[in-house]
Amino acid sequence: MTAVFTLPPGLPFVESLAAHLLAEAGDNPMVLAGMEVLLPTRRACRALADAFLRLTGGRPLLLPRLTPLGDLDSDEPDPAGTAEVAPALPALERRLTLTRLVLAMEAGRGGQTPLPDQALRLASELARLLDEIGAERLDPAGLAALVPDEHAAHWQVTLNFLSILTQVWPSILAERGAIEPSERLNQIVAARIAAWTRSPPTHPVIAAGSTGSRPAIADLLAAITALPNGRVILPGLDTDIDDSSWAALDPGHPQYGFKAVLTRIGIERREVKPLLPTPDPRVDRMRLLTEALRPAATCEAWRDLIPLPPETLAGVTRLDAPGPREEAGAIALMLREALDVAGRTAALITPDRALARRVGDELERWGIRIDDSAGRPLNLTEPGAFLRLSARMAAEDFAPIEMLACLKHPLAAGGRSPAAFRALVRRLEIAVLHGPRPATGTAGLRDALKNKDPALTALVDDLEILAGPFVTLLAAPEATLADIARVHLEFAEALATADGQPGPIRLWGGEIGEAAARFAAELNEAAPALGTIAGRHYPALLEEMMAGAVVRSTWETHPRLHIWGPLEARLQQADILILGGLNEGTWPGAAEADPWMSRPMRAAFGLPPPERRIGLAAHDFTQGFAAPRVVLTRARRVEGTPTVPSRWLTRLEAVMTACGLSFVEDTTQWLEWHDLLDRPGQWVRPTPPAPRPPVTARPRRLSVTEIETWMRDPYAIYAKRILKLTALDPIDADASAAEYGSMVHLVLERFVNAFPHRLPPDPTAELIAIGRAVFAEAVASPSVWAFWWPRFVAIAGWVAEREAERRPELESIHAEVRGELEIDAPAGPFTLIAKADRIDRRKDGALELIDYKTGQPPTIREVAAGYAPQLPLEAAIAHRGGFAGIPAAETARLLYWRLKGGEPGGEERPAGADAATLADEALDGLRALIAVFDDPNTPYAARPHPEHAPKYSDYLHLARVREWASGSEDDGE
Repeated sequence: MTAVFTLPPGLPFVESLAAHLLAEAGDNPMVLAGMEVLLPTRRACRALADAFLRLTGGRPLLLPRLTPLGDLDSDEPDPAGTAEVAPALPALERRLTLTRLVLAMEAGRGGQTPLPDQALRLASELARLLDEIGAERLDPAGLAALVPDEHAAHWQVTLNFLSILTQVWPSILAERGAIEPSERLNQIVAARIAAWTRSPPTHPVIAAGSTGSRPAIADLLAAITALPNGRVILPGLDTDIDDSSWAALDPGHPQYGFKAVLTRIGIERREVKPLLPTPDPRVDRMRLLTEALRPAATCEAWRDLIPLPPETLAGVTRLDAPGPREEAGAIALMLREALDVAGRTAALITPDRALARRVGDELERWGIRIDDSAGRPLNLTEPGAFLRLSARMAAEDFAPIEMLACLKHPLAAGGRSPAAFRALVRRLEIAVLHGPRPATGTAGLRDALKNKDPALTALVDDLEILAGPFVTLLAAPEATLADIARVHLEFAEALATADGQPGPIRLWGGEIGEAAARFAAELNEAAPALGTIAGRHYPALLEEMMAGAVVRSTWETHPRLHIWGPLEARLQQADILILGGLNEGTWPGAAEADPWMSRPMRAAFGLPPPERRIGLAAHDFTQGFAAPRVVLTRARRVEGTPTVPSRWLTRLEAVMTACGLSFVEDTTQWLEWHDLLDRPGQWVRPTPPAPRPPVTARPRRLSVTEIETWMRDPYAIYAKRILKLTALDPIDADASAAEYGSMVHLVLERFVNAFPHRLPPDPTAELIAIGRAVFAEAVASPSVWAFWWPRFVAIAGWVAEREAERRPELESIHAEVRGELEIDAPAGPFTLIAKADRIDRRKDGALELIDYKTGQPPTIREVAAGYAPQLPLEAAIAHRGGFAGIPAAETARLLYWRLKGGEPGGEERPAGADAATLADEALDGLRALIAVFDDPNTPYAARPHPEHAPKYSDYLHLARVREWASGSEDDGE
């Protein structure tokens, strides 16, 4: 009597298994309770329990003992009394111990020591290699038998590196009294087999759903078949595949694993019987897929394909989306539609985590939280992000961006109410963090505040007290990871403390907080394994450690919708299955080269080829393809790059064409519906803003520089002078060109005021000395200083030469002098104000006005056309005696000094030939402009003449220029 059975892919596995076991138990509940069922995963155990409840209508039932194969000793003592198996190291402690070995080995070799986070990534790869070696029951010592001289030089280096596993790691495990996790499972399986051999169990033992890809599990399946009441139920064994194809199976084929396990059990494929008499309801569909996945060696059989009926692909559709966003949107719509039918279930199966997250985000537009079996990385959750951000803030010594990212986090409260704390942080941001960075640390923040706001000063003092010990450790050249982690967690709890609510409750509360607390506990226990690190490396190391921790939500998710990875989907069932991300390199993933061993080395050592993973992925695809209704989706482009369809889709399409089959259902409707979700009912082209405030609200006092803005972009004057809106500087901004220009202006002002009549013996040296003092006042960043200072030194040399040429002709010099002129206008007096960079009175009594430009000065044509009226209007004020301390006089010349740095450091350009005429024309033009805007019907239009629009404006976004600007303006025509 055979002990090996199979269930075809077209039948729901756990439902069919539950029905079979219920029928076998009959009316005796103790028979069912006496069974022991081994399943591949915990999720499969839960699915089988749910299936029993569905089939019995939810009535009370004594279930069989359900055990996941990967956790045979999880919840009860060894039933056979075998020797106790040594424990495995906790996962994080294992990774950190390997990290310490990697750092020590690289330091011993005298090479460049990797950073701790880089070493942790290497250690994680080593751990995966150890898991693979253990799964195949190989001895790491065998690595030494791979003769280095037979391989390329870089493989020799790799083999030397792997001496960690052959020489050091075994002794560490022995010292700890531990073994590898994979070896632990091997020993547990061996102990279970030995116990069964000595005393075979009398109760039924059923192993269901396993492919036996791991040698130890294959041995366990073989041992179960030898038991008096043992049975093995394989998922989706293809009993119809021809013998030549069966003989030619390669590791990339979905049936390859079954061939190996049947060989290990010692039976032929024809001896495997169906578990149920029910035939596969989708036998034609599976026959089609069998042909599509036929081994390459027997593909000549495609010439003799037997036609399949048109209903073969009933229930199967394919969707090729333009990109991942559209693919995720269409999938979300399909899942949402499933809920419109009572009791219908639907699931997305994909290894693409980005696609899974997109689908989850799309479903939230309907308020649906979907169960994602892969969970979320801890570092992307709220408490995980808070831990990351608090570490970054302290490590960067309260740099503006890092500090605001942390202090604006919802968990940050600093002992105050969260709302009050956030309000203080916003005030601190506006007070000192916009613009160039303050000096480092809380001391720099305090200096920037200058005690002007006691509440903000108190906030900075509190932050210094809370973070002080943590900042000190992070600045240390060497500290133990255990100390840094402990102090960091204490700081995070203190920062999370709110008025009336302790920080630990806020930080570690809730389902996600509990997961973060478990990670924190593991970190505290595992940290001593790494030893000491430089404190500045802690934030990156923390992020790398947290990336391996996953949070899975068990509450508040929809019970009928799921996202499963291929492993979690095994044996699961749903009315609608969507197989997403079917692109080559995603599903299946690329058969990437092993970073540790070449293919010949893997073969010599005994490891399976990379294609074995593709074979397992192919089996998962096969199981999903047999669902009652299945949708195959892919994106034609990802990040703008064309993609290649999965090999399974390509082969399926080829066989379908040969058989005259095609997908009947039109799936483009899903893409169209998703597009309509965010498309407005109609498109209304916006018009440029044209506000018409009352004349009483319009400005009656503007500077000469604002007059140019008034002409080129009236809306900017409206926003600044009427709405009183001022743009904030960027946070943590480098000194911009405008700020550099202000510094140069200040240097020249101080120089002229210091030497108004006679130049010093070395004017260049004096300019550089003044410049150094001004830069020290305004520039805190060494990088900013290094960028701007060489330019200023060049400017200083040019200005000194120019001053030496000009001074003999001058009677007096006036720097940064203020003036104003009152103009009669229809709505009342209008005051024009100015602050001239420099006004020189020559010995003949005429004036020369100079405007410093560290950027590009206006052209003579722009000045003549009236679009650059600053200097002409200053001349008009000077002609009428509007500058304090400067008698009225004619202006002989209007000059621009372009202070550009480089070689030469500057150049002098005239604004026009006839300064007096330019001044009169500019004043006449201003009178006309004032009269126009004194009319209440005149709007403050945005950029009315695009060809003369300013090169920069703080109010482009407020005016929504990009929404209404014409193509000609965007193109500069």
